[in-house]
Amino acid sequence: MIPGGQPNMQQLLQQAQKMQQDLAAAQEELARTLVEGTAGGGLVKATVNGACELQGLVIDPKAVDPEDTETLADLVLAAVRDANATAQQLQQQKLGPLAQGLGGGIPGLPF
Repeated sequence: MIPGGQPNMQQLLQQAQKMQQDLAAAQEELARTLVEGTAGGGLVKATVNGACELQGLVIDPKAVDPEDTETLADLVLAAVRDANATAQQLQQQKLGPLAQGLGGGIPGLPF
């Protein structure tokens, strides 16, 4: 701040630009970070990135019963939800401090 209580606009702009760069870097890192969720004791494994985008799905042949596709669907959903929960925790760790620095949450993020 300069005398008289006026904020230094140049300094504020530099801080905002750095926070924006930090946020972009954290988002890029999240997009590259993969986390895994499982269900059925590991019969179904879902891999998502830190942005909660499904990247892979592995289904053990033991989980496939043509007579019971509902259970398989439930296992897939559970594995994806498990992976997304882990990804959201990762988002909170990486982006939470940046969001607080911006004076609150970031629109579109779950915190």
